[in-house]
Amino acid sequence: MAFEGVDVLKNVDFDLYRGEVHALLGENGAGKSTLVKIMAGVYPPRRGQLLLAQKPVTIPSPHHATALGISLIHQEPLAFPDLTVAENIFVGSEPTRTFARWLDWPTMIRRSGELLDSLGLRLNPRTKMRGLSVADQQMVDMAAALAQNAQILLMDEPTAALTPNEVDRLFTIVRRLRDQGVAIVFISHRLEEISAIADRITVMRDGEVVGERDPKITGHDELIRLMVGRPLQALFQKVEAPQLGATRLEVKQMSSGARFQDISFTVRAGEIVGMAGLVGAGRSFVAQALFGIVPIDHGQVLIDDQPVVIRNPRSAMAHGLAFVPEDRQHQGLLTPMSVTTNMTLPVLPQLASLGWLRPRRERASSREYVQQLHVILRTLEQPVAELSGGNQQKVVLAKWLMSKPRIMILDEPTRGVDVGAKAEVHRLVSALAAQGIAILMISSELPEVLAMSDRVLVMREGRLVAELDRSHMTAERVMAAATGQVEDKRIGQ
Repeated sequence: MAFEGVDVLKNVDFDLYRGEVHALLGENGAGKSTLVKIMAGVYPPRRGQLLLAQKPVTIPSPHHATALGISLIHQEPLAFPDLTVAENIFVGSEPTRTFARWLDWPTMIRRSGELLDSLGLRLNPRTKMRGLSVADQQMVDMAAALAQNAQILLMDEPTAALTPNEVDRLFTIVRRLRDQGVAIVFISHRLEEISAIADRITVMRDGEVVGERDPKITGHDELIRLMVGRPLQALFQKVEAPQLGATRLEVKQMSSGARFQDISFTVRAGEIVGMAGLVGAGRSFVAQALFGIVPIDHGQVLIDDQPVVIRNPRSAMAHGLAFVPEDRQHQGLLTPMSVTTNMTLPVLPQLASLGWLRPRRERASSREYVQQLHVILRTLEQPVAELSGGNQQKVVLAKWLMSKPRIMILDEPTRGVDVGAKAEVHRLVSALAAQGIAILMISSELPEVLAMSDRVLVMREGRLVAELDRSHMTAERVMAAATGQVEDKRIGQ
């Protein structure tokens, strides 16, 4: 298959059987999402053939795919927030009373309840979608697929925004559907999830299928080698700062309403301080407060020993701070706009003369960082939306590197990127620290926190409950602090 004149997919052969979970694995840009979107009628193939029940079919649109029993479950739930659960399940196919063509509310509520019950979900069909968690919205998407009698479910990174408990709940439902004969394509970057849920694994690289494996007898090292073409050990080696400098950022007893209270810590020049904790512990709010997004009600922030007042992102930038947010799609990028536009947004005054933006200067600056960060793209004018997740994250990093920050706050810097892109981000972050930038890095992945950090701060329920130095950093100690099993604020200090 090919796509939009560019060989995104190259002679891909892929099969799917009833009653199986077939995992698609590969780096960002390998072609996984393109493949399932072709199956779902989002994109037309320029070449190749689709067969359903061994018969050739053409799928010109998602509506046509739905009629054929094929449904795509997106990474971010596609919901109408002000409509009810029942309305979202049956949107576009609402039951009506034939004699008057009026909406048949009792039937819609009843059938919604039956579908939710079949998935083991305790949701009221009359509840508005706006109040539901991402996980529950994801489940409603699955109920909507079943309402359309879907026999093929295409799940593109459905666990990216879920907690471990929510992932377990989703997997229970996936296994139940598989046992009922539904065929499921499951895309994820998390190898442990692939091993737990898949019956077969197809690995893609650079638009081609490079192998099919049985998860029961295939280790993670072998899957990584297929994905990136080399062992993981060759991808990542932390660059150590030659010597930590003076304290660059100091936070004293900082509080922000109910978000977090009494937070105090330091970050030195050249140091990577990790911030760990369970979902909802308040880590992202701390980052947003330091960048002027949420208010600081009490406490003090010092940069290079000087007290500063940060009222908004503009003043944060003026003090040398940069912030890479957790949600790059909605908070870090303007996805319909070009790579160049996104990269240069924070530094437009520096690229202008007499108030006029100089496009040649703008392109030259963005080209420099594209080369430095190895961003894979067709052209600088390409919309960011067309880039893979890993390359989008590099664009966000490049945007802030252009501002020459002294302090970088990274909130989940490798969320939703593949193992190869993750290693590149790790290398870049450690290299920035080696150049003397002070880095506060928030991550929900314990291996990432332990590998990258010189110290780890642990938060629980809006408070800082532990601080561990490198000699005392273990997964067990971090989790013990995050779950309230220990009360020592400082370990190994």
